[in-house]
Amino acid sequence: MSDGPWLIVIDPQQIFASPGSAWGSPFFADTMPRIRELATTFGDRVIVTRWMPTADRSTSWGAYFAAWPFADQPPTDPLFDLVPDAAGLSPHPTLDLPTFGKWGAEIEAVVGRGADVVLTGVATDCCVISTALAAADAGAHVTVVGDACAGSTAENHAAAMQVMGLYPPQITISDTASVLSGL
Repeated sequence: MSDGPWLIVIDPQQIFASPGSAWGSPFFADTMPRIRELATTFGDRVIVTRWMPTADRSTSWGAYFAAWPFADQPPTDPLFDLVPDAAGLSPHPTLDLPTFGKWGAEIEAVVGRGADVVLTGVATDCCVISTALAAADAGAHVTVVGDACAGSTAENHAAAMQVMGLYPPQITISDTASVLSGL
């Protein structure tokens, strides 16, 4: 485990980046240069996650996939690939999970309990907020980099940022320039 904060890049995948995807964020492309800049600065303290369609269909995930049949594909489908710009962001294996929130034992095993984590990625109003709230509950110190997160819409991004902003001091809202200047 390295000293200092960890960057967690949430789900930089084709399914969330492609304009042709029902889940594609129109803001995703704008976030990648900032995510790459942050990842370069964080060096070996970067974790990249992927959402995978491997949840148990006998749970509420069954109804979820019924509502979103385009995403009910094998995990090997190119929809779930990282976008090319996300390749090589981390020296660690990609963390693949079938959950919106990515915080859990897998990340804590790498970053440590109560770690300082910086969140970026997509979608602000789904996987980012789910990860931030779970991390805060687990005792992590969370910084969400608003301009390095992409929401499903501008309104949903703003709403998610507002909700996460209600959790200080456990969750801090910031931007790329401020995070970089603080390292």
